[in-house]
This record gives sequence, structure tokens and C-alpha cells, in this order.
Amino acid sequence: MRYFLTVAKEQSFTKAAEQLHITQPTLSRQLAAFEKELGVALFARKGKSMILTEEGILLKRRALEILNLEERILEELKGAEEVIEGTVTFGCGEFTAVETLAKICKRYKEKYPLVQIAIHTATADIIYEMMNKGLVDIALFMEPVDTEGLDYIRIKDSDYWVVGMRPDDPLADKSYIEKKDLLGKPLILPERVRVQSELANWFGKDFSELDISLISNLGTNAGVMAANGLGYPVSIEGAVKYWREDILVQRRLYPEITANIVIAWRRNIPYSQAVNKMIEEMNAFKA
Repeated sequence: MRYFLTVAKEQSFTKAAEQLHITQPTLSRQLAAFEKELGVALFARKGKSMILTEEGILLKRRALEILNLEERILEELKGAEEVIEGTVTFGCGEFTAVETLAKICKRYKEKYPLVQIAIHTATADIIYEMMNKGLVDIALFMEPVDTEGLDYIRIKDSDYWVVGMRPDDPLADKSYIEKKDLLGKPLILPERVRVQSELANWFGKDFSELDISLISNLGTNAGVMAANGLGYPVSIEGAVKYWREDILVQRRLYPEITANIVIAWRRNIPYSQAVNKMIEEMNAFKA
């Protein structure tokens, strides 16, 4: 797979062979045998370049996941050593609760400076899938979320629902935004159906009559759309509160809606020492 990924990167058997410090005929034979074993063609020639077929593109994505997982397994096998090293991988959306995560990570790094912390930002569905594949150790989810098979700590009322707008918008003069202020306005709503249900409860019978201009899975891009006059993003405060207020401002909904965030990890899974120490740190923070 490493040979395959190198050819995919270089788009040339000759350049890939140089990178791998083997001869070009040897590399060609290895990958020809690999294709025969799989029963598919992984590369097609285009001019002087070797490009991936559709099957090759699929294999590339899976190969990267497999090699990443291989590295994590090796880290876990080394975890019994006295010095704590390795990587702890988080997955999360754009939550204000990341500020709490930052405090936990800062305290953790003071104790275990050799551990690298990686953060993947994506939607809950993608993070959940990565967690199940072992590519994410610990995840932050906004409730409601299915916590079956997970251990977690809950950060209550960690985010407020808000509406974003340009600073020159008339709604920016208000201290808070009520339902009547949004009726008839083009709105940008979160993608997750479970999250939309929270808004449906707040809007009540008027939810079905809303002018939904756009759907966005992450708040930052929704903010970009709003800054360009395409609508009003209704979402949790998240990372957008760090935007410059001469570009975008936020006003909380009234009556207020708050969101709970859970920091979760899979139950009964053997983790590396680095991850176990992080879980200990998070539980201590909760206490």
C-alpha cells in the first residue's frame, strides 16, 4: 500500500521508485501483482502521468485510513513504556465548548509534553464514523446524540443559540432576537436533522413556514454566506463569536435556547497510555 500511495502521489513509477529507493521494474512488478490480487486496475496512463482509476481513488482513501490506524496501533503497543508519547486525536464541530477542551489540553500538555494532540473538525456524523473506525479517540458532540456504547462527560449550557448578521443590519441594533424578527427572513440552518428539531420546538407551528435560504454543516461557512448578504445563520455561538464584529455580529435568541456538549469516547476499548491519561484528565476536570 505504501508503494501504491507513493505512485499515486508522484503520478510516475520512475519518480516513485526514486522516492522508495527501489528500481522502477521492481515497483512496476509489485503493483502489477497487487492489481492482479485485487482484480482491478488502479492506474491509467494519461500522457506521461499515471492517474488513479475510480477503484484507485477508493483504495487511496482506505489505504490512508489503514496506514493511519497502523501507526496508532504501534503507538498503543508502545504505551506501556514509562515515558508517555503518541497522539491523542479529537473530533469535534465548531463549539464554544472547545474552550473547555483547550483548558483540559493545556493542563494535559504540561504533564505529557511529548504527546501530540490532533483535532479534526467536521460534522457529528463524520466524527462518529471516524470514531467507530478508530481514527478518532475522543469526540465532542452536541446533544441530542446517541451515547449508546460511549462513556462521556457532559458540559451543560455550554453554547447558546444565536442569529448571525452583518453589523449594518437593522436586527443588529436589538439586544436579542425573537421569533417574530425572523419570520419572512432568509435563514441559514444547521444540516443535522436532530439539531433542526431543537429549532422546530422553538419556532413551533411557524417552523414549516420559514424561508430557509441555505443549509450549512459548519458555522464558519454559514457566517461567510451571511457576511455576503445571503441570509441569517441560526446556530450555536461556536467559533463564529471569534469573528471580527465589523464583519459579523451575533444576537442570542429569546426565549433563550442552550445546548449541552458531551465529550465522549468508546466504552471498553483498549486505548494507548496517552489516550488513557487524557481520559483521566477529562474526568478530573469534571470532578
